Amino acid sequence: MILDYFTTNLPFEYPFTISNGRTKTHQPALVVKLSLGPFVGYGEGPSIAYYNISVDQMIADLESKKKLIEKFALTAPERYWHYLHHLFPNNPFLVCALDIAAWDLFGQMKAKPLFDLWDTNWSGTLPLTDYTIGIDSIEKMVAKMKAKPWPIYKIKLGTSEDIAIIKELRKHTNAEFRIDANAGWTVDEAVDKIPQLAELGVTFIEQPLAKDNWDGMALLYQQSILPLIADESCVFEQDVQKCHQHFHGINIKLTKCSGITPALRMINEARSLNMKVMMGSMNEGTIGSAAIANFLPQLDYVDVDGPLLLAEDNASGLDFDFGKVMLSGRPGLGITLK
Repeated sequence: MILDYFTTNLPFEYPFTISNGRTKTHQPALVVKLSLGPFVGYGEGPSIAYYNISVDQMIADLESKKKLIEKFALTAPERYWHYLHHLFPNNPFLVCALDIAAWDLFGQMKAKPLFDLWDTNWSGTLPLTDYTIGIDSIEKMVAKMKAKPWPIYKIKLGTSEDIAIIKELRKHTNAEFRIDANAGWTVDEAVDKIPQLAELGVTFIEQPLAKDNWDGMALLYQQSILPLIADESCVFEQDVQKCHQHFHGINIKLTKCSGITPALRMINEARSLNMKVMMGSMNEGTIGSAAIANFLPQLDYVDVDGPLLLAEDNASGLDFDFGKVMLSGRPGLGITLK
């Protein structure tokens, strides 16, 4: 294989803010390209400051072992992931980008979309994607929602005005609301807010408490009248079992868990524990988002709105129609680089 890469820094349509005042205006990422004969695969690794992995760090690691990355004989993406996992044990974001590229490449070699490689069917009953409304003034959050009519909104909370925000948003739409607190609540706040949010048409709560507050989550799990979905508490494969009987489901992020290959195993384990499965965005462009979209037949919920939140994109081949996610049907990821 031949490895190439480049960086992107795609702007958001609106400044993107979540709990604890974390705001960004652009999403930096590393895009990798794996070529083998006439076939080319792409993968994307966004940089997320919360996890202390920068684009520069991904490039430094990549350059340090470039020849080893290229020498592997790609007979199965799963084998390649294991190889990469040992090459870069401390950089799951880079492993993810390379793993996505390998799956894209392999899908093209086999002339099949990824979902077909996994023996899943693309049907008309797939989950709709939500559209995320980041934290802002109530007036601006209402304006963002009105500017994007959508059947499901994922609303970032974790402020002193959480209930007021949802009450005001609810005045302007009958859409489904999903809440992501991004670990921004205490147990007492969650116990107080969740029943009020349920009355306002919220269907589930994502990561209400700090990622390591397992005692608090055990208590909340017993009391909550809404399903609780783990995000920051469920990063790697070993976290799925930890989340059992603390959350009703998990939100898998490809970038965090280190790619498509471990995500497939995480889904199987969650199903064995009778837990719901969501897959979420880390503000990837179409390259990373197409990888998420190929999982749709295996998911209960999906948050694949990265291309909708960004003002620019890195590829084409993924389209949206009022929550419905549409792939091109081409092999691999099904994308064309811009």
